[in-house]
Amino acid sequence: MARITPKDRFYTKEHEWALDNGDGTVTVGITDHAQELLTDIVFVELPEKGKVVAQMETLAVVESVKSVSDVYAPVGGRVVDVNGRLEEHPELINNDPYGQGWIAKIAMEDPSELASLMDAEGYEAMIAQESH
Repeated sequence: MARITPKDRFYTKEHEWALDNGDGTVTVGITDHAQELLTDIVFVELPEKGKVVAQMETLAVVESVKSVSDVYAPVGGRVVDVNGRLEEHPELINNDPYGQGWIAKIAMEDPSELASLMDAEGYEAMIAQESH
């Protein structure tokens, strides 16, 4: 199945995505590639609202039938919202990683950090490198 990498987001080397909401916040999740590698996600440890994270600090933990993986904050800032639906339905990340499977929203401390992330083309090129 062909992977879709939305072009409206920024990506990390660790397979997180960040969507700039245009209001100083970003919505964060893991990529389709990441959820595919993890296989069936069975538990998500969400951050606390109000938690302050630095760029690339652990934001959340995703547990699958295969492994436990940290989800890193693509930008630093304060967690202003979390996707509580994941507590009951962690499989949303598998089914809709760029939509209903979002993990948290962060109020950015320094929006220029987005410039250090990859665009969709860069992320796809990195995945292509990894699979060779």
